[in-house]
Amino acid sequence: MIGLDTNILARYYIEDEADKEAQKQHLIARKLIESGKKLMVCKTVLLEFEWVMRGFYQFTPMDIQPVFQHLLSLPNIEIEDKDLVERAVLSLKEGLDFADALHHASYHQCDSMTTFDDKKFARRLNRLALMPRVVVAK
Repeated sequence: MIGLDTNILARYYIEDEADKEAQKQHLIARKLIESGKKLMVCKTVLLEFEWVMRGFYQFTPMDIQPVFQHLLSLPNIEIEDKDLVERAVLSLKEGLDFADALHHASYHQCDSMTTFDDKKFARRLNRLALMPRVVVAK
């Protein structure tokens, strides 16, 4: 099995036609990902990949969600904690930040999750009634 780094995913999914090296890397990444070889992507790579798409390439959550859906559908790629990642990807449709959604999904066995982030995180998750409930620490 081969573990993939963030830059492999970025070059596979994001074509930069103005950069000849990026074009070359896109072909290499495509050949590897579409080779049928057993590949793996860990959660930290997914977090960084989401940040690259959102922070550098200005993708919206609605742009990112189908990229992750496609990646999750590839039969030769094993995703670390795939069930949790799938839950987090679904939360992108609700406007949640991917990192927050992944943190929340990872606490699925807990009664609650505690945070100081009242506005962007706790209120939104509680309004959506996603479990576990989110409590603001006071």
